[in-house]
Amino acid sequence: MSNENVSVVLAHGAWADGSSWARVITAHDAEGITAVAAPLPLTSLADDVAALNRTLDRVAGPVVLVGHAYAGAVIAGTRSPRAKALVYVAALAPDEGETVADVFYRLPPHPFAPKLAPDANGLIWLPESAFAQGARSEDLAVLAAVQRPISPACITVPVGRPLWKDVPSWFLVPEDDRMIAPQTQRGMAARMQATVRSHPVDHTPIVTAPKLVTDIIREAVESVTEH
Repeated sequence: MSNENVSVVLAHGAWADGSSWARVITAHDAEGITAVAAPLPLTSLADDVAALNRTLDRVAGPVVLVGHAYAGAVIAGTRSPRAKALVYVAALAPDEGETVADVFYRLPPHPFAPKLAPDANGLIWLPESAFAQGARSEDLAVLAAVQRPISPACITVPVGRPLWKDVPSWFLVPEDDRMIAPQTQRGMAARMQATVRSHPVDHTPIVTAPKLVTDIIREAVESVTEH
């Protein structure tokens, strides 16, 4: 099986949309790897898993699922038999019975972490000052312009049996992450028995260090092709 037979499905985090994966998508395209971004509504965890499943219905063959931040919980929620590997990028990986909020708040927040609370409509927005600290000004402008709020229903519902218990996983830990403590990420990766790659980058390497992201995704893709 060649890499061209494996599709990559990318799930964006909270406050983002599929455009956050632009540099990762174009890098994979140059290598002949099909990468598709799943549009998540961010209205509830169940809604987001359903949206991911609809995207899986649109791609052929075995799939490597990639989740950034909150979407780590989303990619672990599918039951598609075509999902052969998972890649976590600065992501959250609650175990069965845990919520996203449980793991997000496991350790005290970084001193520069934003204060998050629902607005008058019950939705959570990210302060613009909290966007990727390593991003270029033009990237920050786009991230702010396309920002989408997340519902508390995404992060307060206990998850079922996560897919990472059944398929191999990879985990990119950004050591300069101000949103999700690197120690928390290493703990989740350890209990997942994930292959870990650690780098001195910020919470959004999909924008600020896309080569590191494409490298770890390629590892997962090549593992699937070997089997």
